[in-house]
Amino acid sequence: MMRRSTEPTTSQSKPHRLIGWLIVGALLPMTAQANSAPDELKDALRVNGQEMPVEQVSETPMEGIYHVRLENGETFYSNADGSHFLVGDLYENADSGLVNLTEQARNQERADAIAAIPESDRVVFRGDETPKATVVVFTDPSCPYCVKLHETVPELNERGIAVHYLAFPRSGVSADAGRTLQQVWCADNPSEAMSRSKQGETLSSSASCDNPVAEQYEMGRALGVQGTPAIILPDGQMVPGFVPPDRMMEMLELDDA
Repeated sequence: MMRRSTEPTTSQSKPHRLIGWLIVGALLPMTAQANSAPDELKDALRVNGQEMPVEQVSETPMEGIYHVRLENGETFYSNADGSHFLVGDLYENADSGLVNLTEQARNQERADAIAAIPESDRVVFRGDETPKATVVVFTDPSCPYCVKLHETVPELNERGIAVHYLAFPRSGVSADAGRTLQQVWCADNPSEAMSRSKQGETLSSSASCDNPVAEQYEMGRALGVQGTPAIILPDGQMVPGFVPPDRMMEMLELDDA
């Protein structure tokens, strides 16, 4: 996955919760019945007698090694009886080179999660023509790089790239940016309100409604978003930071023809 510099967030990243589980596991005995089936391992995974918040266990190409995803989106690998854990990425040593199977799985999870969000819960900029591709962007109106990206949206639309915004107030839903994003989603014209918010305008404080800002913020955290903008490509790949239009076209394998 490509990495780019992003504007630092205003809040410190929380410690990796999975590390807490593993530290406990290193100090205290783990108990699990010997199992070979993922469903049985899911039910049996425990640390110090406490059941782990496991969402899914799936097989990997390595015999006896299973991919475990927790309810908070974090993942690790376990052997069949849950007596050993491994945190990191699993690679296939293919003829074409190393293939990051863990990242492929993350991309698919992101793509599936994004696909489940109805367009009515997004702030959409698509242009006049039928888009050639759509990118989904977790955004925060107080983020300078989000503002810079938004300034390129008309060009992206003109070149066939639709931009769908999701909310990710970096300092939390109750912060100023969180309240602004709620006003954007509750506005009569959310697209216009989003543009105004990116220009630093103060939106109407009276706008209120049932809105998906908190849900999208939590989803972003579960999908690994740590800063904004966070661009999700159609295949689920996440690209953090500002990407200029020419580079976006390359990443989407598009041309201007």
